[in-house]
Amino acid sequence: MRTHAQAVVIGGGVIGCSILYHLAKLGWTDSVLLERSELTSGSTWHAAANIHGLHDSTNISRLQHYTMQLYKDLEAETGQGCGVFQPGSLYLAQTEAREHQLRLQEAKARRYRMNFHEVSRDEAERLHPLVDFTGIRCIMFEPDGGNVDPSGVTMAYAAGARALGADIHRFTPVTGTEAQPDGSWIVRTPAGEIRTRWVINAAGLWAREVAALAGLELPLLPTEHQYFVTETIPEIAALGRRLPSVADRDGEYYLRQEGQGLLVGAYEKDMRFWAEEGTPPGFGHELFPDDLERIEPNMLRAIARVPAVGTAGIKRVINGPMIWSPDSAALFGPVPEMTGYFCCCGIIPGFSQSGGLGKLAAEWMVQGEPSLDMFGWDLARFGPWAGRDFTRARVRDQYANRFKIHFPGEERAAGRPARTRPAYALQQGLGAVFGLNAGWEHPLYFDANTPDSAGFTRQPWWHSVGCEARMLRAAAGIIDISNFAKTRVAGPGAEAWLNALFANRMPAQVGRSCLTPLIGARGGVAGDFTVTRLGEHEFWVVGSGMAERFHQRFFRQVPLPAGTTVESLTDRVCGFNVAGPRARDLLARLTKADLSNAGFAFFRSARITVAGVDCVAIRVSFTGDLGWELHCAVGDQGALYSALLEAGRDLGAGPVGSRALMSLRVEKGYGSWGRDYSPEYWPQESGLEGLIRAGKDFLNKSAWLAIADRPPRDRMMMLSLDATEADASGGEPVFLPDGTPVGQVSSGAYGYSVEASLAIAYLRADAVRPGDAVTVAILGRPCAARVLAAPPFDPEGRRLRG
Repeated sequence: MRTHAQAVVIGGGVIGCSILYHLAKLGWTDSVLLERSELTSGSTWHAAANIHGLHDSTNISRLQHYTMQLYKDLEAETGQGCGVFQPGSLYLAQTEAREHQLRLQEAKARRYRMNFHEVSRDEAERLHPLVDFTGIRCIMFEPDGGNVDPSGVTMAYAAGARALGADIHRFTPVTGTEAQPDGSWIVRTPAGEIRTRWVINAAGLWAREVAALAGLELPLLPTEHQYFVTETIPEIAALGRRLPSVADRDGEYYLRQEGQGLLVGAYEKDMRFWAEEGTPPGFGHELFPDDLERIEPNMLRAIARVPAVGTAGIKRVINGPMIWSPDSAALFGPVPEMTGYFCCCGIIPGFSQSGGLGKLAAEWMVQGEPSLDMFGWDLARFGPWAGRDFTRARVRDQYANRFKIHFPGEERAAGRPARTRPAYALQQGLGAVFGLNAGWEHPLYFDANTPDSAGFTRQPWWHSVGCEARMLRAAAGIIDISNFAKTRVAGPGAEAWLNALFANRMPAQVGRSCLTPLIGARGGVAGDFTVTRLGEHEFWVVGSGMAERFHQRFFRQVPLPAGTTVESLTDRVCGFNVAGPRARDLLARLTKADLSNAGFAFFRSARITVAGVDCVAIRVSFTGDLGWELHCAVGDQGALYSALLEAGRDLGAGPVGSRALMSLRVEKGYGSWGRDYSPEYWPQESGLEGLIRAGKDFLNKSAWLAIADRPPRDRMMMLSLDATEADASGGEPVFLPDGTPVGQVSSGAYGYSVEASLAIAYLRADAVRPGDAVTVAILGRPCAARVLAAPPFDPEGRRLRG
């Protein structure tokens, strides 16, 4: 066994073998995979191994499409059969909402030239004569859908990796992973130790145990999962061809051909956890006793749809374990607090995603960043707040509602509240309806008489949110911005460190602020921040709260000068944004500070006292209106909030939630990181190139220089839509009137103060200009829209500087 390797992959399932293969493909041929037992042990060997390309997330669709196309190439490259069957997949919609979902996915398929299209009932009956399509509103067909052989695919990845020079050691359990002072790791096994720059935890059912070796706790829990295979069905045996699989997600089961029978699987409401205290070390190729009574309701729905299931005998039942994260998405990426420790765990549809995850993992380690923005699956989305109780509640909800539609902006109640701030009870009393952001409860809107709901169309709370947005534009609003990430950088090297990190030049004078992008390893936008100078050697950095842990990776890449400290204040400091044309009048009632333009100009900051509470005040507002951010100690949040509300009462001001804030910032055309700003887009595509100072060094400057002079591929633009039933939310494809795809929406909302349905979108720079007509796939159908030359609200910026 080698004593040194560029990377050590722990886990010999399909994901681990894919990562090893793709690392070797990118040149890391001295990488090693260690498997405690035989390859495929754990969850891989007993998987149903269905493959499908479409997903609600555009980038996951691209990842899955790559995986589906890879298998036949892998067979040709390695000579190892993958058992690929691609008779296609039929997707059925029983409800209006499911039809909207499928039509939107079909529009995305046209945008990316994937094979997914609607078929008539007659064509569907020809494709699958055993299905009763009664009650089906819409049928989509994915010709490349099907299934693979789990062992065959895993062995093909392994064969490909070995052929490129990588090593695989079976029956070699890892007994220790020890971080070294130089950033490397020592991986210990009974057969010896390996020193490496990267440890990759792809241990599947044992991911928790492997993580614990490094002092890491992952929010994962295993469950049981059952499917059964029928005896031979005469109609299938006589057909002479393979039937397409059936995705009847409203029926909460999946179904495909297996041999001359059918395989039916279900995610039942009466689910079962397994091995909550830890996966047994000796477990490998075992199964659990079958318990088909638990999935009987799902089985009956499958029988109603495919009556042949009910007349066939059951040949075998598979009841095996799978391991879940709290949102059923992978825990993917380097651990931000560590150097050289990568996770790829908690993957549910592993055979639809193995190739894409392996490719992106290899890119991240070898090239410094994946080619697709994977923030939605980045393990950094969870923190210590995602503890045992939260994880258990969320996994239960995710399993039992596996096929439930995840609507845009949907909030699920399981496991909440996880974290609350002092103003939570006060906000409840004001009628707040809460959402979850980085573990925190935060107000979505204030109307207890209108419960939260989710859907593709406008929901009842749409009117309540409109009242808040109009109130702020007419008078003032008070928005809880405690979720913003807040970092204090202090010491004699603070300015130098920030200049070495960020692309803009840091403020030279106390009380001045700046906006700055953070540049990624490929030259794209990895983040956007407000930096304000509060003292000669003290700065505050305000950024995305949900991305705080993600951004730690970048912060750790720049060495700290002696005597300089970087500390997160997010848990200790709360904040409110007081915004709107009467914001100055409201605050003047509570502070002696000079709030005039001369005394407190736009983008200035100061320490002031508001209603007896010490605050850091920054004159800026994400609403695009006149406003101040007020940041205070967490213990003062309740008192400050009460004072602001009382002072604003007779001015017509009141509390405003995050959904109104979304509308307000879209009216102004302000981008939001994780939606509009992404490492996939260059600064000149996002309108941020003017904030980059080429005359100084900064993190990833060489990557930016490599793309700085290139013309934009896409450009961030605003659209006004002729929408009346639903608004864009993000991910909707955009087409020219002739059907040519030209981009996609990154954010959308109704602009209540400008009375227009609006979207921020990335559109092909060579194909679209202001004033052009386009269509946006709203509810999956073309909706007329036009490209705006400027934001519809206050395009000259007079309000925020007033």
